[in-house]
Amino acid sequence: MEMFDLTIIWAGIIGFGLMMYVLMDGFDLGLGILYPFAPDEDARDVMMNSVAPVWDGNETWLVLAGAGLLGAFPLVYSVFLPALYIGVFLMLAGLIFRGVAFEFRFKSRRNRRWWNRAFCWGSGVAAFAQGAVVGAYIQGFHVENFAFAGGAFDWLTPFSVLTGFGLMAGYALLGATWLILKSEGHIQEWAYKVTPLLLALVLGVFGIISIWTPFVNPVVWERWFGHLQLIWIFPALALLSAFMVYRSVKRRDEGIPFVATIGIYVFTYLGLIVSKWPVIVPPNYTLWDAASAPESQLFLLIGVLFVIPIILTYTAWTYWVFRGKVRVGEGYH
Repeated sequence: MEMFDLTIIWAGIIGFGLMMYVLMDGFDLGLGILYPFAPDEDARDVMMNSVAPVWDGNETWLVLAGAGLLGAFPLVYSVFLPALYIGVFLMLAGLIFRGVAFEFRFKSRRNRRWWNRAFCWGSGVAAFAQGAVVGAYIQGFHVENFAFAGGAFDWLTPFSVLTGFGLMAGYALLGATWLILKSEGHIQEWAYKVTPLLLALVLGVFGIISIWTPFVNPVVWERWFGHLQLIWIFPALALLSAFMVYRSVKRRDEGIPFVATIGIYVFTYLGLIVSKWPVIVPPNYTLWDAASAPESQLFLLIGVLFVIPIILTYTAWTYWVFRGKVRVGEGYH
């Protein structure tokens, strides 16, 4: 009998990596979504400067989670990639356009408006694609003999479109609360103004998704209505976090809105995990069905146990170095 279940350990590592990516890359994608609505060009400068030193490091978590999935759960790749090729391509294309815009916007004068659009559209497409992929995962896939047997557009349904727009709204909320923390003056006041509107939009969309979800996946229905004493804790805590966002904005707090928005994401994420556990490839393949050989998992784990502390250290150091407010005329150039 093994002392440690490597499959559970790897599930925890990948789950942690995905959550870190959503939180850390979510706010800079959210700023890109908010870009067209910023009050002026100075505000756009501050928005981009607030994330320019950290955005590329934030995406390290996506690389870690993706590589971990390939090594520890190869069945996920063999099913998810054929099922989600178009969605994943859109996400990567959006991230590329967003990344290029960081480098060229400050250096361009005549074509700056086009790089503004690249930053906005790249962020929006990447966020929508990520949300649609999550929606497709909730719905499940047509799998036969451990292989995807559906069509190229099976992932794109009314439900996944709604989850795509829902994540865009959620990222925009995360971006607005980040801007409250990092800006001042009229830019911060604008962020205070739009945050309650975005919070109402997020709660409305997530409410529809929550009502719809049990009807698109029978496993979720059984979990939600068969174990009421456990699973409803997470929506309750997410709503409590949403109330804290609203109250802290009214009180003009600077840090609490961002932290409370993170709470919304964390508790929603935990609720999704509990709803699907231990299924990793819908409709019915579990973590252990999808896992690679224990020897492979152990070999990879040794390397990851060195890499994760390094990533956490340089991430914490970067945020510490670039702490404080970003002011007009200062920042990354």
